[in-house]
Amino acid sequence: MKNVLLLLIKIYWLVVPPAKRRKCIFRNSCSKYVYEETVNKGISSGLKAFKYRFQNCRSGAYIIENPLGEVQIILPNQQILNETEISERFIKNKNSNHGKICNHSKSQ
Repeated sequence: MKNVLLLLIKIYWLVVPPAKRRKCIFRNSCSKYVYEETVNKGISSGLKAFKYRFQNCRSGAYIIENPLGEVQIILPNQQILNETEISERFIKNKNSNHGKICNHSKSQ
């Protein structure tokens, strides 16, 4: 099962060019994170990582600047990510990115 998940991720990397992939809010892309979790900690951890990222990546996340001037993202599960965990493209454009990043509601 572990090898199947790793193979699916590798196929995704080969078939879908980087320019066509969804832009991840996390510094470490979702597919890379799930791949690394699966390789290092096994299939159970890899599937948990996939579920976590699927539920929290871009779906209703908010980008904010805290009182210290640091960029943070509030995920749908109310977890707050600091700059070290956020994709660099959000930090570079922090003045234009404040507010809701994306809302993937069923009505769209």
